[in-house]
Amino acid sequence: MTTLFVILIVLAAVALGFIVLIQNPKGGGLNSSVGGVSNQLMGVKQTTDVLEKGTWIFASTIAILAITSTLFLGGKNASSKEANDVIQKVKPTTTTPAAPTK
Repeated sequence: MTTLFVILIVLAAVALGFIVLIQNPKGGGLNSSVGGVSNQLMGVKQTTDVLEKGTWIFASTIAILAITSTLFLGGKNASSKEANDVIQKVKPTTTTPAAPTK
């Protein structure tokens, strides 16, 4: 389950990074060269809206995955039980000395 969450978060982060990199608030840069055909079909304003919505979607996806992963990745109870088992195995058995007799 851990691997699934890691893969999903990494994919969402890569997609978010790509979307952020092709945006330019001044309307030039990579956005015009990568999406040149889509600008002719949809217009510059709609392309900017799609990129902004994609940014919010992928950012919220990363946040939701990070929060929900803590629910599925073994909580406090599992860790403390394993820690107690290890402590019991490592802990030496000691006996208290008897009180001296007079």
